[in-house]
Amino acid sequence: MSGIDFLVDTNFLIFVSDENKIVLPFLEYDIAVSYITEMELLGVFSISKNQKLAMRKILNECSIIECSIEIKELAIDLKQKYKIKLPDAIIAATAISKKLPFVTADNDFKVIKELDLIFLER
Repeated sequence: MSGIDFLVDTNFLIFVSDENKIVLPFLEYDIAVSYITEMELLGVFSISKNQKLAMRKILNECSIIECSIEIKELAIDLKQKYKIKLPDAIIAATAISKKLPFVTADNDFKVIKELDLIFLER
């Protein structure tokens, strides 16, 4: 995908919000998120107005990749092949379909062989 260097997971943006130094090397690059990540961040049950504004500010710095037929079909394949949650399958399918390295601290993604995974050790 032109101009985008990495697809990042929800936990990456939480680390940005928490000013966790583990994400600093990636912040000089162009990053994208799946629309699922956007929904996960903003859809938290007890999110305050200030937290929601802070998350929107972070998301505004990212490209957001919407669902496509290719992503949907790939997510179905991944869900059938691996024991993963549907949101994770969609996020992984997004990275794979856009040929983007995927940055996460979530161990659940390690089983997906098709991912170009960059795992953040906490």
